[in-house]
Amino acid sequence: MTIKRGRIAFVFVISATLAACGSGSASLAVSPDEGVATSEPTGAIGSPLAQTETDWGRIWDRLPAGFPTVPGSTPGAETATGAASANLVVDGTEAQEIATSMQTQLVQAGFAIDGLSGPLEDGGYVLDMTGSEAGCVLQVSVSPMGGLTAITILYGASCPID
Repeated sequence: MTIKRGRIAFVFVISATLAACGSGSASLAVSPDEGVATSEPTGAIGSPLAQTETDWGRIWDRLPAGFPTVPGSTPGAETATGAASANLVVDGTEAQEIATSMQTQLVQAGFAIDGLSGPLEDGGYVLDMTGSEAGCVLQVSVSPMGGLTAITILYGASCPID
């Protein structure tokens, strides 16, 4: 019985792939240098603590537990325009109302206001804030989109996470 080289190569590739998928405490994140995946530790509850490099700066790929919320907001993948810590959408709410509400909540959470820009050409607002930890910055962009309001939050990688 002769085994062909193609079958041996196939078995080797499958074995190597399965071995690489073994369990561990790492998840994939985007490398800021080359846009390739790198390992990052996972949180205590198993959620990935990945970061992404953006034009704005390096961000966490999610918000920490307890981050101030916008009442009535839901995940808004349909309004996403790029990498973000959170993309949310609210049905029929004014952009200025959301921006000032987030500003108030974030100040109460210990952030300082760097600036609130708006209304912009599209009727949106951009809120820039700084946390108490060195280098901790965040940005909240609020933009009306027809009957919806899109909220994009960039939570800086130097800010604390769970």
